[in-house]
Amino acid sequence: MRRRPHQSDLTQPEVFMSLIDNARAVRENAYAPYSKFKVGAAIRSASGTIYTGCNVENVAYPEGTCAEAGAIAAMIAGGDTRIAEVAVIADSPKPVSPCGGCRQKIAEFAHGDVAVTLATMDGIVQRTTVADLLPGSFDADYMSRV
Repeated sequence: MRRRPHQSDLTQPEVFMSLIDNARAVRENAYAPYSKFKVGAAIRSASGTIYTGCNVENVAYPEGTCAEAGAIAAMIAGGDTRIAEVAVIADSPKPVSPCGGCRQKIAEFAHGDVAVTLATMDGIVQRTTVADLLPGSFDADYMSRV
């Protein structure tokens, strides 16, 4: 799912909230019949387009898809390749953090200083960066001899 804001939207403080709002809205579409733990994610790409994803479980656990991975797949399908900001939300007692695999997926398409907003349905918000979520991330530099 994607939404392209007007260029003037990108300078407004509402853009910060719009990512959380987009993640909150798509969270309702999550398919989580086994865990009942719905997660929503929203990514603002470098072009300004907002892409969203929700978790999709499968009875053949762990064959499901995380919300962050879904949002990244939507971004790539939409033709964008750089993440400018990320928001993730779930109904949890503290802000939900991406799993290790999703941290690596986010790091593939975002610089270390990219803002990541983690939130709860109760309004608790924690802001961090990609580098803080995944220090020492594996990147293409490790493969420079291949």
